[in-house]
Amino acid sequence: MSMTARSSTPSPAQQTAAWGAVFSMSLCVAMLIAAEFMPVSLLTPIADGLGATEGQTGQAVSISGFFAVAASLLMTTLAGRLNRKWVLLTITTLMLISLALMASAPSFGVLMLSRALLGLCIGGFWSLATAVIMRLVDAEHVARALAIMYTGQAIAAAFAAPIGSYLGGIIGWRGVFWILVPIVAVNLIWQWAALPSLPANQRQTFRSLMDVLKRPYFARGIAAVVFCFSGAFAMFTYLRPFLEGVTGVDVTMLTAMFLVLGCAGFLGTWAGGRLANRHVVRLLQAVPLLMGLVTLGLLGFGERPVVVAVLLAIWGAMNTVMSIAWMAWLSQNLDDAPEAAGSLVVAAIQAAILLGAAFGGSLLDHFDIQATFLGSVALSALSLLLVGSGRRLLKVG
Repeated sequence: MSMTARSSTPSPAQQTAAWGAVFSMSLCVAMLIAAEFMPVSLLTPIADGLGATEGQTGQAVSISGFFAVAASLLMTTLAGRLNRKWVLLTITTLMLISLALMASAPSFGVLMLSRALLGLCIGGFWSLATAVIMRLVDAEHVARALAIMYTGQAIAAAFAAPIGSYLGGIIGWRGVFWILVPIVAVNLIWQWAALPSLPANQRQTFRSLMDVLKRPYFARGIAAVVFCFSGAFAMFTYLRPFLEGVTGVDVTMLTAMFLVLGCAGFLGTWAGGRLANRHVVRLLQAVPLLMGLVTLGLLGFGERPVVVAVLLAIWGAMNTVMSIAWMAWLSQNLDDAPEAAGSLVVAAIQAAILLGAAFGGSLLDHFDIQATFLGSVALSALSLLLVGSGRRLLKVG
């Protein structure tokens, strides 16, 4: 079986099973995204509950990014020739443990431990996800399968934050994380039943990672990825303090704002799945441009809730497109080395989330929320400059 496509035409039963596996991965994505970013909507109560500042809590939440970077770089090498199905099942089990630790954390240190463990899960899953998708479905269906998998991201973005902020006011932030535990347990069982055996085709080494990174178009793409995602999360991590302090929303309105942002992600998923095959460069250009303009718009019109809601809808759509577009770029331009390229792209994304959140938190603690958002705009602008016309991001031949 090739890493880029199936070697023969699958039977209808095999096709059905393959798409069932794709949907099980979509639920896993939803749980990973919810676990990683739900604390954004609970940032203030978590900080109050653990006796920390919002900036410190935002950076502690983002510690998962540091461990995700390490896991994404090490996963395909340490996994060796282990069957990828069992690697993914192990990752889901660790996510279950990390959520239980998060919900019961008695101190800031235990919170950081739970986030570190979650980071290992995030990096490990995403480093393998695109390569696994490329093995589950035919090459012409990869963009569609990626869009389905990222529907899990859209669902989490749509409902995790608003539900988290709403339920957090009723059952507390710990109760919110306890709710996720049984869902992840169900997902573990589904993955076990749905995923086919996925023997490793070849052993990845650090040399194979470096060989991919030496490709000029890929190195440029990695730099653009870092600035794109760090710009997005320098703003997103501290969106709640902005909405509370500048827009002046209460918990109910805050929930509605996050719901608007998240629901727009479904539009982004649809657009990404439809356009990524033929217009990936246009998407890579549109994402940092529109995200930067939205952030400037929030600074200019942050006191007008209706305008803020519209701007957040645009941002939410671009947030989903961002992931689909970069993974589609990977599948189209690095189809000969999807695991190695996937490891490096995921490492870049997670490093960007970590750096973006840390950068934004530092600006928030030392200056104000306006400085945080301006920093986000600057990072998005650098990403747009690196993408440029897109020609230097494409494989030749």
